[in-house]
Amino acid sequence: MTSRMKSCVTIALVPSIRTGPWIYWDDLEAGMQKAATLGFDAVELFTASTDAIAPNQLTALGEQYNLAIAAVGTGAGKVMHGLTLTDPDPAVRAKARQFIQDMIEFGAQVQAPAIIGSMQGNAAPTASRQQALDWLAEGLNQLGDYAERQGVPLIYEPLNRYETNLINRLDDGVALLTTLATRNVRLLADLFHMNLEEASLPDSIRSAGTAIGHVHFADSNRRPVGFGHTEMNGIVEALTEIGYGGYISAEAFPWPDPDAAAEQTIRAYQQYFVSSH
Repeated sequence: MTSRMKSCVTIALVPSIRTGPWIYWDDLEAGMQKAATLGFDAVELFTASTDAIAPNQLTALGEQYNLAIAAVGTGAGKVMHGLTLTDPDPAVRAKARQFIQDMIEFGAQVQAPAIIGSMQGNAAPTASRQQALDWLAEGLNQLGDYAERQGVPLIYEPLNRYETNLINRLDDGVALLTTLATRNVRLLADLFHMNLEEASLPDSIRSAGTAIGHVHFADSNRRPVGFGHTEMNGIVEALTEIGYGGYISAEAFPWPDPDAAAEQTIRAYQQYFVSSH
């Protein structure tokens, strides 16, 4: 049933990335209270570090507002510290792996997987693309195994060509996953990135199938779904066909403002994933 797919809204606690695609900002409890009032099932967190909030406090807030923690982002490692898994400097790669490992441990305490997006990095001018992919695979193997020991999957996100020159489409992500020794890495299907890279969003979802472990719910312009031109019906059908039962998480710009964006997101979620099925 499509209704098994759960609604989720993003909360960012990193002031230095104010222009980014997250719905709620700054105040974790206020964001969770608003999400609960609107009827969201979960929140996805973007924090500067693992000590942004104590896991027991996060657990308590989740229980208070009846919200799951769907996932935790790792992008602050790149945005704030310049760390990526494909940096030509082995010391930087080691720091990147440690940052992500710490975030995996943080998320696992609230049963939330960590997401690797921007921290995958790029093939640098001083290294070949294949060398960068080898470094990426090395990091994903190590971190996928670590996440498995923590009892959570690891989520890897293909990004559009303007953000990485490594993996841009879901089928390339599937191909990468098949080369890994770990079987604990899942793909993130981000509808915004897919709008730029995929010939057909529904077909790419069907092709990736059970490799998909998380979905980012945003329109073609990265505003909340309904404020762009993404055709959602085929996407919903494809997700239903592959038996996806995870989160539909709004990683979108807070346009025209956070409250309106959240309200539009839950309306779109209910329209496509609840009322029509």
